[in-house]
Amino acid sequence: MTESRRVLVLHLATGGEPLVFALSPRAGKSLLPRLAVLMGSGGVESTDLEDGTSVAINFGHVVSAHFDSFPGNARVYGVPQRQSGFGG
Repeated sequence: MTESRRVLVLHLATGGEPLVFALSPRAGKSLLPRLAVLMGSGGVESTDLEDGTSVAINFGHVVSAHFDSFPGNARVYGVPQRQSGFGG
């Protein structure tokens, strides 16, 4: 599985559905080894998404976080928009 098809899944302390972010390949490689430290410290991390935007995550509000495969039926933030018609 390629890094660009992996997502960061965040479960917030307030409950509800998890937030799912499609990280850029570089951001995923950078965040993976530091995820446990960020969870333990409650730090804030700004990271790039696959569509070229970025997001700031306050890990002080996150109960659990993990990397997972790209879900086919979930709302994923940061996924590039598909073009309409046969070309997209």
